[in-house]
Amino acid sequence: MPALSIHHIGYLVKKIEKARQAFLSLGYEAEQDIVYDHIRKVNICFLVKDGYRIELVAPVSEDSVVSGLLKKYKNSPYHICYETADFEAAYAELAAGGFIAIDTPTPAPALGGRDVVFLSSASIGMIELIR
Repeated sequence: MPALSIHHIGYLVKKIEKARQAFLSLGYEAEQDIVYDHIRKVNICFLVKDGYRIELVAPVSEDSVVSGLLKKYKNSPYHICYETADFEAAYAELAAGGFIAIDTPTPAPALGGRDVVFLSSASIGMIELIR
């Protein structure tokens, strides 16, 4: 398996500005402004602290890809995102190892248009892989 590096922890929130302010009060710094992802119908904001990056994700409509998750899990972390130098090889090996793709690689506006894919494992839940 190509080396995987943690890029961020995805944190599902109902109100992105309230969550952003709460994390700022904990000493996080905003890495970028809030970005609208029209593909997934979510607002996204990255914050950093002590070498860790979190991604706040808030649905903007009922048909957002995360609206159902928010109803079930409320405000909470819900995925770990990894990046790798060899996306295709990592993607293939994860699939061969039992990870099931939830979607197909699609551009992520908050990541400069880099492709991402979400995968799920019965053992550990959801992960994201960045191209």
